[in-house]
Amino acid sequence: MAFSAANPLGVAVVGTGFGQKVHLPGFQACAQTRPVAVYHRIATQAQAIAAAHHVPHACTSLSEVLALPEVEAVSIATPPFAHYPMAKAALEAGKHVLLEKPTTLNAAEAKALAELATARGLVVALDFEYRFVPAWQYLAELLQDGFVGQTYLIRIDWLMSSRADKSRPWNWYAQKEMGGGALGALGSHTFDYVNWLFGPVRRLSALLSTAIAARTDPATGKLRPVDADDTCLLTLELTDGTPVQIALSSVSRCGRGHWVEVYGDRGTLILGSSNQQDYVHGFTLRGAKAGEELVEMPIPDRLEFQTHYPDGRLAPFIRVVENWVTNIAVAAPPGVYQAPGIQEGWSSQQLMDAAHQSDRTGQWVDVG
Repeated sequence: MAFSAANPLGVAVVGTGFGQKVHLPGFQACAQTRPVAVYHRIATQAQAIAAAHHVPHACTSLSEVLALPEVEAVSIATPPFAHYPMAKAALEAGKHVLLEKPTTLNAAEAKALAELATARGLVVALDFEYRFVPAWQYLAELLQDGFVGQTYLIRIDWLMSSRADKSRPWNWYAQKEMGGGALGALGSHTFDYVNWLFGPVRRLSALLSTAIAARTDPATGKLRPVDADDTCLLTLELTDGTPVQIALSSVSRCGRGHWVEVYGDRGTLILGSSNQQDYVHGFTLRGAKAGEELVEMPIPDRLEFQTHYPDGRLAPFIRVVENWVTNIAVAAPPGVYQAPGIQEGWSSQQLMDAAHQSDRTGQWVDVG
């Protein structure tokens, strides 16, 4: 079944923080989708958001959302601790799901969602948007074409200042059990694109730390302990033996931004952005064959976004949505559909679990 402006996929948006900033405008900009419902537990908030975005239904419970016949799919942009129960309920109600990262709180939950989606013939997509950013897509093509040859070393730095301000309030992000922390926010993306660009991981070692150990709870005005990580140092060994060094931080004032460096016997590729305000805008790609100087490599026009938005997250999110809708339209089963789907979410979550285990035990962890 094809979806179009005349026959759009009816989507409900659950989670109205990031969901209101990116998901709602993304679904409205995509010709194949139409937001038909929003969820917020407070009725006045739900109604205000629905009115602001011209969405017909404002709901205060997930059951109310899932009962609407116009809702064919659900986009879940809530904090991580709510992902599994909400996605499970949506799948059990026969709805396709688009899920924000990190996938769930652990790999067992991600596996359960994958099995449920397969059993019900439904499509779950993950918002791993770096797969759809032009500079990243060109990097993938060059790697596939053998530009660097045999890979000697991969180095990833993602050093941001988003949580460096100690006055930022205590909330779910400060709590490990709620899915907070830099590993969930940044590492989930990193693990996905390592699998996508370079292949599977054999084993890893992780050191997770918390630099800002307490933040103020806005409800009480008192300091509350922070146990979610804000800095992650990771060493991975790929199944082909390539070492990968990763540094992630959300508390790096004047950090260098997001960089991926690939060194091989035939050449070098360096992708990076120093933009601290927008984690999609600003990427450039430089490359050099062995013995040559690094030069900027223009991104082919065929990969560029048709429309650019002030918020850089919007254009790749729309591509994620288009990919999701295509998979729904052709009824593609897991293993056949175009990534990123629940299988990729499960793979990312397995690596996150392994990182927590390694940090807890102080040992290398083999990845299944």
